[in-house]
Amino acid sequence: MKKLYLIRHAKSSWDDPGLSDFERQLNQRGKRDAPFMAKLLKKEKAKPELFISSSAVRALTTAQVFAETFDYPVEKIFSTEDIYETGLKELETVVQNIDDGFSSVFLFGHNMAITSFANHLGNKFISNMPTCSIVGIKFNSTSWKEIERGTGETFLFEYPKKYF
Repeated sequence: MKKLYLIRHAKSSWDDPGLSDFERQLNQRGKRDAPFMAKLLKKEKAKPELFISSSAVRALTTAQVFAETFDYPVEKIFSTEDIYETGLKELETVVQNIDDGFSSVFLFGHNMAITSFANHLGNKFISNMPTCSIVGIKFNSTSWKEIERGTGETFLFEYPKKYF
């Protein structure tokens, strides 16, 4: 069995007009929500073996907060531009290229692609993944290469506004 946790980056700041979209950092709410959601997911007994993140600052920073909570070495986070400004096919390719030795993976990305991807893979419709939300999808498969449209079972959907 494979488990994929899709995590949308925490809330980012628009305060510095000099920064590109790629460079935007977390705002105060994002800095509050990321550790809260990481701890919530840890209570759910998630056991990540691999972190994959968009290389955009807000996504990678969110991944680093989760890594610290899960005692995952931040230098082992695999960051890629393939998750930034991407579509379903590219995200599917990223997942299908995961080494089959990993059973539980956290993937940090952006909307609208991350919401669309959750709906593409899982069996429950999610209209929108708010910032720092988490969707857990499990697959009755031994290979990530078999992960495609409709092959997963959505078992988790959490987001900060449920709690704040």
